[in-house]
Amino acid sequence: MESKAAAPGNSRRSDLPFQVTIDAGLAGMRLDQFLSHYLPSVSRALVISSIRKGLILVDGVHKKSSYRLKIDERLEGSVESKAAIDVLPERIDFPILYEDDSLLLLSKPPGLVVHPGSGNHTGTLVNGLLHYCKSIAEVGDSIRPGIVHRLDKDTSGIMVIAKTESVHRLLVDCFKNHRLQKEYLALLHGVLKEKTGRIVAPIGRHPVQRQKMAIRQTGGKHAASNWEVVHEFDNGFSLVKVSIETGRTHQIRVHMAHLGCPVVGDKVYGAGKDNSHFPRQLLHASRLVFHHPVTAVLVDKSAVIWPDFGEVLEGMGGFGAVEGRE
Repeated sequence: MESKAAAPGNSRRSDLPFQVTIDAGLAGMRLDQFLSHYLPSVSRALVISSIRKGLILVDGVHKKSSYRLKIDERLEGSVESKAAIDVLPERIDFPILYEDDSLLLLSKPPGLVVHPGSGNHTGTLVNGLLHYCKSIAEVGDSIRPGIVHRLDKDTSGIMVIAKTESVHRLLVDCFKNHRLQKEYLALLHGVLKEKTGRIVAPIGRHPVQRQKMAIRQTGGKHAASNWEVVHEFDNGFSLVKVSIETGRTHQIRVHMAHLGCPVVGDKVYGAGKDNSHFPRQLLHASRLVFHHPVTAVLVDKSAVIWPDFGEVLEGMGGFGAVEGRE
């Protein structure tokens, strides 16, 4: 492999142009994967953004991130510099479940948006993270620093946050390749036909209502969820534990609705049900299990349900069904 414009020392700067010739040992790698390894100090988000903007060429031609490199092809261009952080730190309280120099696990409160976006420039989890740990601002995407995965605004529960760029890469890869366990608790309308089960149904953007997801046999992405009934209430509701093998947008909400038992309080996928008595969609990310990206030690952490969820269960007489409650 030939490198003509690497910065002095072992690090490569993202603001310098480069030229690289692919040798036999690198042939077959995806373009984005190669650049992430070649430019270890640059976030994957910036690599992909630079490819999409045509800043990187393969033999003078713009290629997609998924393009497989061939021997003797020449890469040239530059990766755009990280955008200035314009997300302001704010004091936002959230329970810390575990923390070390590499990452932290927290329990996201219900009603809290994870990162700034359209209509949500302040008051997000990211604003709170920047107040809690300033160094997170340099990790990953400038709008989503430290963020590895997301939860919906009204979904509460456990999240892992990267505190360094290298750990961010490793955790993103861990999620992408499903090398972790993700468990949720959900209160459902109705009673499922089986006490345990697995649903495999592809999920994609709704063909008409673009803010929604839907089961899409054509064009949908593979999605698999496993459920186990924890408790069935006399009033026709069910508390279930759901573990997801994939992480599609709104996956549990879409899958449970497809089974005829939408998540209680979900006004998007349970519109035909009476949700007026519930504070939100009662879905809680309860547990994450993964190997620590630095130490390889097994991390197994749980987040207790939030009081609003607990109060609903208590009112139904089934609060004792939830393990690990406060």
